[in-house]
Amino acid sequence: MRELIRRNRIFVYLSVVPVLVVMWYLFRPEALFVNRSVNETAIAASSSRPIASGTFSGISHQTTGKAQILDADGKKVLRLSEFSTSNGPDVHVYLVKGAGGSDSDAINKGNFVDLGVIKGNIGDQNYVLPAGVDVTQVKGVSIWCKRFAVNFGAADLQ
Repeated sequence: MRELIRRNRIFVYLSVVPVLVVMWYLFRPEALFVNRSVNETAIAASSSRPIASGTFSGISHQTTGKAQILDADGKKVLRLSEFSTSNGPDVHVYLVKGAGGSDSDAINKGNFVDLGVIKGNIGDQNYVLPAGVDVTQVKGVSIWCKRFAVNFGAADLQ
């Protein structure tokens, strides 16, 4: 009887531990408590021209700050300033085409340009837009969690 109980206990440990590891990997609960701050310098005003700008508002998470698309000597750059949002797993910066940044349906339909994983959830940061992005089609910026398809916050651009 004791041998059976010992085997069951080992089986439970061998079953539960991998499940816990997978759950930790998927949800990354420590990311909710860890802030990543960045402070990239602004592009010199003499060499940049604003194309569009907007202010962030929270959707699923409190998100604040300003978004601005700049033309810097022929390169297009998204500048996030005074920026703050929640941290999380697999959070990306999206330029949303044809709709405001808060339009989750547009994102779910693939009407966006992925600028990559967010550099930090707090602070000023710059993202160089890929060549060929038509900034006249970009109507918003979304802070999007790819893993859970959640829009943390957005800025509509004008």
